[in-house]
Parts: sequence; structure tokens; C-alpha cells
Amino acid sequence: MTGIPTATISRLVTYLRILEGLEAHEISRTSSNDLAERAGVTAFQVRKDLAYFGRFGTRGMGYTVPILKRELMRVLGLNQTWNVVVVGMGRLGQAIANYPGASDYQFQYVGLFDVNPDVVGRTVRGLPVRHMDELPEFVRGHKVDMGFLAVPPDHAQDAAQALAGAGVRGILNFAPTVIQPRMLERAGQQEISDEWRAVIVENVDFLAGMKRLAFYILNPHLNAVDTEETE
Repeated sequence: MTGIPTATISRLVTYLRILEGLEAHEISRTSSNDLAERAGVTAFQVRKDLAYFGRFGTRGMGYTVPILKRELMRVLGLNQTWNVVVVGMGRLGQAIANYPGASDYQFQYVGLFDVNPDVVGRTVRGLPVRHMDELPEFVRGHKVDMGFLAVPPDHAQDAAQALAGAGVRGILNFAPTVIQPRMLERAGQQEISDEWRAVIVENVDFLAGMKRLAFYILNPHLNAVDTEETE
């Protein structure tokens, strides 16, 4: 699977959320038109997004909700367990660690880390908060897949580098700064195999979202249906 737009993956997550809602209301069938209306895109976009990964529907009959949901879970890798650590156990880090929905999608918190001596040693959600010095050994012993960053912005790049250097392949960054993946790829090349260098970083910026909201509130005519790929 090559050449798949990042926006397509984001929309798959939206389609999955819609399918879960339909299933909760015992709705067994849907269509590209219905998914499009609920997702705020075009029916053509829905069909094109799904076509990257196979044929899931029947012409004239649409999609079977449980089957399409199962297939999207498979495509997104949500049919396997992902081990996660949280770095930065202030208020945001604790809120992330205590978020109840992660386990529904096989995201399993296995470790919590900080450098603050007032925080290290505490227990959050049944897990002890460890010092960052323990991170490399912990990652090796627990096969950690992802790291969530909830640290101050001036420490985010260093914390991300520590995760990448320990072998973590995916980083979800909640700090209000952009992590530079290329800098992570250059770190520690002599000590660590090539495999870890393909570090995937997702930056989650609440303030950026608020700024976009402000713009679209002032310019509602520009907040159109997503039509980046049309017929």
C-alpha cells in the first residue's frame, strides 16, 4: 500500500467512529452516501478512500456495518495490542493515562515516566511513575510501540529523542511544539539499528485547533465539505 494520502487515514478513523455509532444503534447496513453525509465528505471520497484497501461493499446494497467496521479495524491495526508509555506526568499526562477509551482499541498503557522527583514513585492508574533514566531498559523489556509526550515544549524534542533512541517507533506529541522527525532519525545512529529510524510523529496541538476554529468562525463560507479529491 503506497501513495495513500494522510488525509485518507484520518477519514478512515472518522468512518470507523461512525460505524461504531451505527452498530450501537443496531443499524446493520449503510452506504457511501450515508457515510459521506455523516463524515462531511462526498460519497465519491468515501468510495475512493475505501478502494485503497479493497472491495468492502456490494453495488446497490452498500456496506454491512459489522463487516466494514471489522475491516477498518484490521486496516488501522486495531486488531492487535499496542504497548504505550506516557512521558510527562503532570496534569495532562495524568489525564491521558486515565483516559478510559484507549483500552477499547487495544492501546495498553505499560509505563509512565517523568523527571520530577516529586512525581517519580507515585502511582497513576495502577502504574508507578518511573524516572526517564529507566526508559531504555524498560522499552527493551516491554516491547513498547508508542510513546505519548505530555512535557513542556522546551523539553519535547529531547524527550522524543529519548523515546526514539530507546526504540519506540511512534510518538504522539501533546506538547505545543512541533517535533522534528528528521532530527530523531539522525540521533544515535552508531548505537541503534536502522529499523528504529523510521519514527512516526503525530503532533496534537490544542492551540492550533483553537486558532483554526477562530478563523472558520470568522470565515464560515470557507469551512466547506472536504473535497480535496473529487470526480
